[in-house]
Amino acid sequence: MTKLSSTFKIFFKSEKTGGFLLILCTLLSIVLSNSVFRTTYTEFWHTNLGGHDISHWINDCLMSIFFLLIGLELEREVYTGELSSFKNASLPVIAALGGVIVPAMIYALFNYNTSQLKGAGIPMATDIAFAIGVLSLLGNKVPIGLKVFLTALAVIDDLLAIIVIAVFYTNDFSVFHLMLSFLVFGILIVLNRLKINMLLPYLIGGIFLWICMYKSGIHPSLSGVLLAFAIPFGKGEKNSISYKLQHSIHYPVALFIIPLFALANTCITFSPGWSEGIFNNVSIGIILGLLIGKPVGILIFSLIGIRIKICNLPEGVNKNHLLGGGVLAGIGFTMSIFITLLAFDDSATINNSKMAILFSSTLAGILGAVLLSNIKNNSTQSR
Repeated sequence: MTKLSSTFKIFFKSEKTGGFLLILCTLLSIVLSNSVFRTTYTEFWHTNLGGHDISHWINDCLMSIFFLLIGLELEREVYTGELSSFKNASLPVIAALGGVIVPAMIYALFNYNTSQLKGAGIPMATDIAFAIGVLSLLGNKVPIGLKVFLTALAVIDDLLAIIVIAVFYTNDFSVFHLMLSFLVFGILIVLNRLKINMLLPYLIGGIFLWICMYKSGIHPSLSGVLLAFAIPFGKGEKNSISYKLQHSIHYPVALFIIPLFALANTCITFSPGWSEGIFNNVSIGIILGLLIGKPVGILIFSLIGIRIKICNLPEGVNKNHLLGGGVLAGIGFTMSIFITLLAFDDSATINNSKMAILFSSTLAGILGAVLLSNIKNNSTQSR
């Protein structure tokens, strides 16, 4: 019998709430971006604040806290959760690899040998908040095993996306500052090994790690994940600083940072002829990558893993659930938009890419919900 840990329940609940708020903020941003307030609204996010515009502070600073949460959740999964044993970890890991490789290949087919190829990372990631929001709407029609599987897959997806960002979306690389980043991270690991269980030294070190990573040219989002793994986890008990930090930032991230990111980055304008942007190679690559590449990659890689007996299906989950979950994983949104902003410079390509992400993510959510709600299974009671 599959049981959900209290930590997972809190994570799932916060992401569920955040998913609904994310939808509302996205709709609000699109409405304002196409209203008489369009100029005022879009210019607000480009207001200079301390040498950078507001959207820059959101995308580079606040989103690092989001990645810290992802890192803490990944750490929990590795030590005590779904990724704590090879048999449990292998299926979401293999599925995530398929869900990254196949969408990128589809995108590359449409943009090979062009400057737009750098957008191949856009259809790779899964939006945890949106995916869990859709799952929650289905209630007990969805087996617990699928909820855990899809959450683990989405977390691994985001980790892979962070690695892609660090490797392929690095500008003005500085070896000196990268070495400083490793030095700071090493000091934090030493503090961990010395069993220093006060949070403040790690947070101070995390700030220096962020600064060094930022100056190295590598996107500072990676610093959030590194900091998460430097913070002592212990046995995952409630008095560990990892547990306390994860629970203290759950709701601020889900209810403030991600919705704020949506408001700042979904300023999609539907100008005359906007539909033509959906039919260019970049948009087609994104749409097909998310809608076809994600479910196909996840399903095929999962079935191969099961066939060669290196992983098992979770309790109550069948192959149809894998397909439905794979379709839901096509909800890219937050991470896809995040990578779009790193991949492209011109506003037209960014706007078209956002429209493609919005279209495919919406369709993936609807199709995934329909597929999963029509699967007959007697072992789908939520616990």
